[in-house]
Formats: sequence, C-alpha cells, structure tokens
Amino acid sequence: MFYIITQVLTSRDVDTIQKEITSIVNPTKKIKDLEKKIEFADTYANRLDLADAYFEIQAYQNAIFNYEKTLEDEVQNATYANQKLVQSNFEIEDFEKVIFYAEKIKALPEFKASKEQFCYGLALQSIGEIEKAETELKSIDRPYSNYSERLELAKFYLSHDKTEDGQALLEEISNEAKYMTKQNRRLFRKTITEVEQILKTL
Repeated sequence: MFYIITQVLTSRDVDTIQKEITSIVNPTKKIKDLEKKIEFADTYANRLDLADAYFEIQAYQNAIFNYEKTLEDEVQNATYANQKLVQSNFEIEDFEKVIFYAEKIKALPEFKASKEQFCYGLALQSIGEIEKAETELKSIDRPYSNYSERLELAKFYLSHDKTEDGQALLEEISNEAKYMTKQNRRLFRKTITEVEQILKTL
C-alpha cells in the first residue's frame, strides 16, 4: 500500500510566503509596508515591527526612534524594547545611552550573561569604569560558547595590565577550538585567527 502525503497551500499561505520572500529580497519594501500600517494604526505592535525591521537592516537611528516610541505605551512590557535599545545604541557607540537603558533591565534574570550585559560592560569601559566593566564582562566567560565576547574580554585584560588572565583566556579559547565541529570552525574562523595571532605576540 502506498501512502501519498500532500500539502495543500491555501491562498493565504501563498500570500504569506510571497511576503516573506519579498521582505528578504527587498527589505525597504517591508519597511514601507510597515510605515503604511502605522499610518493606518499607530499601535504598539506595528511600531515594534517597524523598529525591528530597521534594526535588521542596521538602520539603528531609525530603530532607536521607533523603539523609544514603543516605550510611550506604559501598559506594555518594556523589557524587549530596552534590550534592543541597548544593542542599537551600542552599534552607534552612544555608550551613555547604552548604560542608561541597560540599567533599566540589569536586575532582570535574563540580563545575566546576555548580549546586553556584554554591551553594558564595554560601555562602562568606555567611560573609565574599569572595575565595574570587568564585573559585567566576566559574566560572559563560559566555556565552549561566547567566543567573540570572550576574545573581547581577553583583550580587556591585556589592555588593563592583566596579561596572565588575558593569556589564560586566549589559550582556553584556542584549546576549545581544536574540538569544534567544522561548521563552528567556519563560523568562528575570524575569532580563532585573531586569538592565535594575539597569542603569538605574548
């Protein structure tokens, strides 16, 4: 007996797929469509979608404007917007804003060892708060993960007269790289190469 499995796509499914493909190929069309939605209904959800779309194409100033607009709706949970504001402001090197938004969410459990905490640590370093920066940056030092962030932590150590700590961390990353899958070695090739280059200078 033969079983034939077929998947029937409705016109709505086809329309959804076409929209997703269009947004990937032509992200500006996606943004224009989202802006039209806001003209029709300036809701929290529509504004957040627009902010995310700008973030995806690295238009961080526009993303920031729209994430900040969502904060005006005090009924909504502001955690996600604050997380994205930390990341967006970090990308444009507005470190005071990074610190401002990070401190709104730093007490939350999801802040621990997050990208936002890493950005916060580097922002603190930029304003000379070295001890506080180290505390935040050390949270991302977890074996077999966070390779790029741990490289930055190692460079932080080296630039603040903690050569032994920096070298130890670089050697740890180098050793872990030996056991990476081929896919991960390709993914983190740039980081691994920089680790090896720095180790040669120590």
